[in-house]
Amino acid sequence: MILIIRGHSFHYEMENLCRVFFPYEKINTLAEMPQDISAQTLCVTELIKNETDTIVSANLDYSGKHYRAERTVKNSCDDYEKTCERIMAHALYEVLTKACEYIPQWGILTGVRPIKLMRSLIESEGSVDKAKEYFRKDLLVSDEKINLAAETEKNQEKILSISKPDSFSLYISIPFCPTRCAYCSFVSQSVEKSVKLIPEYVKFLCKEIEITAKIAKDLNLRLETIYFGGGTPTAISSEQLTSIMSAIKDNFDLSFVREYTIEAGRPDTIDMDKLYAMKQYGVTRISINPQTLSDDVLQAIGRRHTAQQAIDAFNMARQAGFDNINMDLIAGLPLDTHKKFANTLDKILLLNPENITVHTLALKRSSNLTKSGEKLEASTAGKMLDIVSDTLPKYGYIPYYLYRQSRMVGNLENTGWSKPGFECLYNVFIMDETHTILSCGAGGVTKIKQPDGPHIERIFNYKFPYEYNGRFDQLMERKGGIYSFYEKYGEASNKGN
Repeated sequence: MILIIRGHSFHYEMENLCRVFFPYEKINTLAEMPQDISAQTLCVTELIKNETDTIVSANLDYSGKHYRAERTVKNSCDDYEKTCERIMAHALYEVLTKACEYIPQWGILTGVRPIKLMRSLIESEGSVDKAKEYFRKDLLVSDEKINLAAETEKNQEKILSISKPDSFSLYISIPFCPTRCAYCSFVSQSVEKSVKLIPEYVKFLCKEIEITAKIAKDLNLRLETIYFGGGTPTAISSEQLTSIMSAIKDNFDLSFVREYTIEAGRPDTIDMDKLYAMKQYGVTRISINPQTLSDDVLQAIGRRHTAQQAIDAFNMARQAGFDNINMDLIAGLPLDTHKKFANTLDKILLLNPENITVHTLALKRSSNLTKSGEKLEASTAGKMLDIVSDTLPKYGYIPYYLYRQSRMVGNLENTGWSKPGFECLYNVFIMDETHTILSCGAGGVTKIKQPDGPHIERIFNYKFPYEYNGRFDQLMERKGGIYSFYEKYGEASNKGN
């Protein structure tokens, strides 16, 4: 697909909107018309500013047909640039929906954090109804998604009030998996290929934990939540996992910790030794992520476990004493149907987990699924999410966490559902960008937040375990930037307590 940008700088938003309708095409964004456009989808977006009015338009040539939409914006309108961008998105949306005969439920909204936007609108407009109206008229979002966003925002209020200016969360990255799933684009490596790296990686990770704890102590930061992600944290041995948890216990003040989560995502990595070790070190919440309970779908996405193994792993976790378990599902997987998905959801509900997180498949460029040319129907994923929103409230689950990713099938969403009182605090804090997140391990991103303001800076760890091991000293020099940030934006100690 060729996207022409004329007279404006809104290329990022226009490209993202085109990608919603053409997820499998490469989008070439250009300022001028190329000489050879044969057999390609062509979209031209244009802004022409006249003396009193501005004309924005979108023209689309697709499958032998031409589509055009045009709007007028007053030059004297409030927030002229943003208004022009939004109105141009409306025009582009009109031609795309007509050509593709598809109406995305999130309208022109392509951002990652719709709940944060909803909250901002409620605060600025002073009314939930006015915020909903903006979503409906200005962003063209469906009533179903508007109501989901508003309910999720409401359910987050109590969680967000917990965080204070001196609060922070700790993220631990363990970027190893038994195998790489077909849909995965994370920088994670199979244990089989990287087994020699793991002992040294664990040693350096424990050292980074020690250094990070000293930084937190020096700055009088208060640890609220701990989250082990990956990869699959339970892909390493029980002894290695214990070493990491021991480093946390020995170095951090855990007296204020409200939640301690470890993703035990792959059922084939879970055993009683690991579960008991996690309980011993104070882990309060784990994730067991089957993604589906259809064996043929599991095989298609490169998982080596069966549906029964996922159920067995859940029962083991209950036996070990875990009373806060999350289970992840993915809508839109290859070979899955809405009937199979409904059957999976029914089986999950029989287990009665405290959390159910439902992701929509994201078509990441580097995933094996995308490279294979697999094409997935947005309407099927949409039906699956409709099943979720119709079913889970009947079983006492509420939506508390919602975010979106680029290249997501149907431009849909990921939603965390929980029984009241079992919401994952870390998920809300990180997506709302509520407070500082200190990250340890390869691929981790430390996000430092101004104690009494909106400013955020990031410190990126090296992505690959071999880089992390080989350049550890350089990485620790980067982390000194945390001190500089708090010197610039003010100490967090004793604020809000």
